[in-house]
Amino acid sequence: MIQLETLANLPEKIRGTVVTIGKFDGIHLGHQQLLAETLKVAKSLELTPSVITFDRHPSETLQSGEVPPALIGPKQKARLLEAAGIELVLAAPFDEAFSHLTAKEFVQQYLVEGLKAKTVIVGEGFRFGSGGLGDGALLGQLGQEFGFDVIEIPNLEIDGRKVSTSWIRELLMSGDVAKAAKLLGRFHATVGEVEHGLKIGREIGFPTANMARDAEGLLPRDAVYAGWLHVDGKKYMSALSVGINETFTAVPRLLEAHIIDERGLDLYGKVITCEYVEFIRPAAKFSGVEDLVAEINRDLDKIRALLG
Repeated sequence: MIQLETLANLPEKIRGTVVTIGKFDGIHLGHQQLLAETLKVAKSLELTPSVITFDRHPSETLQSGEVPPALIGPKQKARLLEAAGIELVLAAPFDEAFSHLTAKEFVQQYLVEGLKAKTVIVGEGFRFGSGGLGDGALLGQLGQEFGFDVIEIPNLEIDGRKVSTSWIRELLMSGDVAKAAKLLGRFHATVGEVEHGLKIGREIGFPTANMARDAEGLLPRDAVYAGWLHVDGKKYMSALSVGINETFTAVPRLLEAHIIDERGLDLYGKVITCEYVEFIRPAAKFSGVEDLVAEINRDLDKIRALLG
């Protein structure tokens, strides 16, 4: 997959594209509808299936308020787009200059002169251009002017509500990783390198892999989850603990993964993927090691029953 930050680096072999546009900040089922249509049309026209997305959340530039935490990181986004069959991704810099482009300027620079788009695919309610003044109707008019087709895909709804990144974020922060997975079409995951920790888990008989805090993938509510740990092409049943580990000593919030019924794995320095399958219990502070060990054993029994 070709990844670009500017149109200046566009390969000469790209003669025409089918483009979909958006933040793609979750690659959830709604986004996947857009990607699937992009692939279908591109294949029928023998063009390059492409995505225009952004190098940051637009709110970082447009608003002074708090930016919502990212559901997935840039590497995760790239992997998911490539897995979906996208061949070219332009992550446009959403800076002040970009935010002031009019709708027509955006279309001319990015779609017509840049990607040579023959078909543009957007979701229902799509807005673009300075002030968000451009909509699907204007895009259609500009398509007629510049010679590209426009396809608008209706919003996907589940349980009467539009599938959105904000809804998935709400579910994760409440611990409902199972419902989040239904909206994502996959298990939500955190990806990062295993770093050395305090090794308390090892001392009490439950060694854990501590995920580095620069990992990608939003940490859900502080809790214990049933999950899968992927490393070196293998998949392991795991207990995933999110929190600050205050039974022994409060540490900055992190993810710790205990691989169930496996011993002797050395994961330090390796990049692992942890998928959240089901909520087990909230994070808790225990009065001593015995109570903690008893609770961990109960957690593991529940996870074996769920995943085994």
